[in-house]
Amino acid sequence: MNASELAFAQGMDDTRAALRRWNAAPLAVLGPWVLGAAAIAVALLAAVWVVAHAVTPDPTGYLIPGLNQPATLGSVGRVLFRNSLVLALHAMACVAGFIAGSSLPMQAERHHGWWRTVHEKAGPAAIVFVAGATAFSLCTQAYVLGNVAATLAAQLHVGRGVLMLTLLPHAIPELVALFLPLAAWMLASRREAWNELLAATAVTTVIAAPVLLLAANVEVFLWPRLLRLALPGM
Repeated sequence: MNASELAFAQGMDDTRAALRRWNAAPLAVLGPWVLGAAAIAVALLAAVWVVAHAVTPDPTGYLIPGLNQPATLGSVGRVLFRNSLVLALHAMACVAGFIAGSSLPMQAERHHGWWRTVHEKAGPAAIVFVAGATAFSLCTQAYVLGNVAATLAAQLHVGRGVLMLTLLPHAIPELVALFLPLAAWMLASRREAWNELLAATAVTTVIAAPVLLLAANVEVFLWPRLLRLALPGM
């Protein structure tokens, strides 16, 4: 068995072992993940609020399903597609953390000379890269969502704070679901439990998928009704 096959086999063993441990006490594992994801979600929403007050609204405006265009299952599908890309990015951060923190060091032990040095240095470098890419993603999301919030508030003639309050029923569960893999990555990195990240990727993705489906339906079919209640003269 070569080094890559050995690392893969050990990774599968570690994943099964982690799932067995977590199954014995699921709340002890899920609780910190959910709290971590909620903290990231709140921080992102605060950043969106700041950006929304700092940028100039786009005069072209937006089409909103259920408000100025029909709300359909296609609208739900578009929301799900957009959120699935973000979830995939965060899930891949978990997988990359496993490769960088667990698989590469294991392979390094089976090599010698300069090739061993490459494996030893690649792990920490990959972890730094994943952390930087994730931070860039969060900053980009804050900027884009802040611009959207500013434009919608101007388009609908409603305060930015009021607009964001109407978003909370779907934004909070949606963001918590999206950030579950990221929270798992951060908590595992603090304990250097890189070998648990494949299991964390699977569990957080399975939990996030139905939550995102529910949040997409709330955004398309319920949020426009909340907007109408908040609009002046409605």
